Amino acid sequence: MMQATMLVSMRRTSLAEMPCPVARTLDVVGEWWTLLIVRDALLGARRFEDFKATGIADNILSARLRRLVDEGVLERVPYQERPERHEYVLTAKGRALGTVVQALRSWGLRWTSGEDFSPPLVHVECPHCDRPVGAGELEVRGPAR
Repeated sequence: MMQATMLVSMRRTSLAEMPCPVARTLDVVGEWWTLLIVRDALLGARRFEDFKATGIADNILSARLRRLVDEGVLERVPYQERPERHEYVLTAKGRALGTVVQALRSWGLRWTSGEDFSPPLVHVECPHCDRPVGAGELEVRGPAR
């Protein structure tokens, strides 16, 4: 009986209806691994095996990918018929998270300790009008996958 009570109390509370855009955003991407999946997609990961490089368990990866597809952050696109296989491609909504991932990376570089082997996501300035480039225009610089 105590285990059942503990499981009920550990369930995730939805933040989707809160009157705060930060809370609603966390409802979509605030679980462990989710932004690392988005980061890897920004760096070129597309297939299930590509995303496993972070060390995420298969069942957790499957659940997070499904949630990101359901939320419109990723699109599941077939690339092989037999056996049926899919790639996960960032949508415009997903690419817009590039600025979030970059902000977290910048914060982590400044406020956490440890080595950094991650390739940077570079937010460049437009050379013609000096405006910050939008999230859909984010340039990724790092090793090719």
